[in-house]
Amino acid sequence: MKLIIGLGNPDKKYANNRHNIGHLVIDQLPAQKNFLKTDGYMNESGIFVQKQVNFYKINLSDLYIIHDDLDLPVGEWRLQFDRGPAGHHGVESVIQHLGSQAFNRIRIGIGHPEFGNVEDYVLKPFTADEKKIISETIDKIVTEITDLMGS
Repeated sequence: MKLIIGLGNPDKKYANNRHNIGHLVIDQLPAQKNFLKTDGYMNESGIFVQKQVNFYKINLSDLYIIHDDLDLPVGEWRLQFDRGPAGHHGVESVIQHLGSQAFNRIRIGIGHPEFGNVEDYVLKPFTADEKKIISETIDKIVTEITDLMGS
């Protein structure tokens, strides 16, 4: 079994912000027991992920974590395996709690602020133009995940 977990924050006020892109992808997937959204705050994501990995007895090579990435332009995405957190606190938490970074990551670009605080930027919603790009990106990722689950 493959386990797909989208990272994000639980409060409604965060629902459509950049940091919640993992939750936004899970929301577009058909309801299945192995498509999950974290239930705690981003920086504590590892607690939830570790519980699910242990409960479902998942090999880490079958774990897919979906999260936002400041280092990719809005709408670009990458599927990668066994990478460090690159400063993403949610991914840092997952690595810490699993004791390994040998899992799959679906990194979705949210862009990087030209000016200002990164913490503020990730908690802002996408602009209207960015929403169109992100919607198309999510559709592509949903197709890829659906294909992956069939294999």
